[in-house]
Amino acid sequence: MNIKQAKQQIRNAAQSYFTTDENGAFLIPVERQRPVFMIGPPGIGKTAVMEQIASELGVGLVSYSMTHHTRQSALGLPFIVKKTYGGREYSVSEYTMSEIIASVWERIENDGVEKGILFLDEINCVSETLAPSMLQFLQYKTFGTHRVPDGWIVVTAGNPPEYNNSVREFDVVTWDRLKRIDVEPDFEVWKEYALEKGVHPAVVTYLDIKKDDFYCVESTVSGKQFVTARGWVDLSDMIKLYEKKGFTVDRELIGQYLQNPKIARDFATYYDLFVKYKSDYQVDKILNGTADYEIADRAKSAAFDERLSLLGLVFDAICAEVRKVSACENSLTALMNNVKALRVSPAFMTAPAAALRARASALFDECERAKRSGAMSAESIKSQTDAAKALEKMASAAEKENATDSAAAFALIKREFDSLTSGLKALAAETKGKMDCALLFCEKAFGAERETALLVTEMTAQKAVAKFIGRYGCEQYFRFNRDLLITERHNEITREILDLNLD
Repeated sequence: MNIKQAKQQIRNAAQSYFTTDENGAFLIPVERQRPVFMIGPPGIGKTAVMEQIASELGVGLVSYSMTHHTRQSALGLPFIVKKTYGGREYSVSEYTMSEIIASVWERIENDGVEKGILFLDEINCVSETLAPSMLQFLQYKTFGTHRVPDGWIVVTAGNPPEYNNSVREFDVVTWDRLKRIDVEPDFEVWKEYALEKGVHPAVVTYLDIKKDDFYCVESTVSGKQFVTARGWVDLSDMIKLYEKKGFTVDRELIGQYLQNPKIARDFATYYDLFVKYKSDYQVDKILNGTADYEIADRAKSAAFDERLSLLGLVFDAICAEVRKVSACENSLTALMNNVKALRVSPAFMTAPAAALRARASALFDECERAKRSGAMSAESIKSQTDAAKALEKMASAAEKENATDSAAAFALIKREFDSLTSGLKALAAETKGKMDCALLFCEKAFGAERETALLVTEMTAQKAVAKFIGRYGCEQYFRFNRDLLITERHNEITREILDLNLD
């Protein structure tokens, strides 16, 4: 299955394992909660998926790679204690707490997360001395004499032996205690993630053209040559930083992330062309509706690869604008939820400014804990932080205007909130206008050709863009989409007539 399907499978398993009855007992006992084992090629997003699941479920995450652990670090060190049995004293061996189990307890103590996921990567690469203890851990969630805390489940991962010489083959007894999920790379699924996270458009458009370059691992006389999903994402992040700082993105940099000489060379050539297209086509003018006829004429006469690159630039710019609107919406929602909770609190009734400031401080602390625990996504942390800043601003305004009663304070809050809402509406209207301009430019440059259809299709497939259009509308999108549907139906009817073979 692909990584998106694997994520849903693991999410479902986690929610099932967390489920308890009315007395707080797990519906699936701990010893029967089979640890998930994701097995797949390196760099396809196994660790990233675990971070996403923990964030979405609002639980903690502790990650460990098992490759560096010895028996002592995983199980704990032995020490001697005195115990009395049958009236006689004996020296008995006990163990210090495992480093891994201790990390889970530290997360619980420091961040207050009662539920969580212990993610153990490279579990099929454990040392020879540790391997015999893994069977006990997989069934009973115990390292040495110390058990994973209740409320924490175990997810593991590893690579098939063809990718890692250190892999130890599991026997049937071990496999029978695991919930195995085989994961394969899938570009279309990765592309959804890439567009949502703002992966550099040069990467996305290049891979749209050369999908076979998305993931490959080859053995050559010079050694292993490989390109992974992780490599593309890390390269994207570095390219964006290099562009921001004015550094040159060259073949040497690209080769540090794409460790296949041919693919690295091809992408370096494409990136240089992409930068040229970005300068020549002036995408900001296209979205503002100020692009001159020369730009449209160049697009019209360009080769198909160049047209795809231009569409990638335009679509990336649209996605960036939509992400701004989405971030603003999330911040307003977080603020509204906090204001609703505050409005009915006794503290707000008696001292509104102090209550606003206290809530802001609590939100800042909550975000700091979430950063450490991984129990909240970066987007959620930003929206909560924005809400905390707005609450602080409201508290300062309440103090300045001497709004000491709840009615006056709430009127002030409503005024500030209405101002932020007006800002969101203005931003959404601006984004909608940019979408219209982009589609009108495509019509001017390509008519109703496949490039325009491709852009409309991409806008439909990208969840955030489709959600924006559903909420705020986009006149040109609906017009083009309607025309495309009519054309598709016309072509379908024509094919049906031809199939009748009336001659």
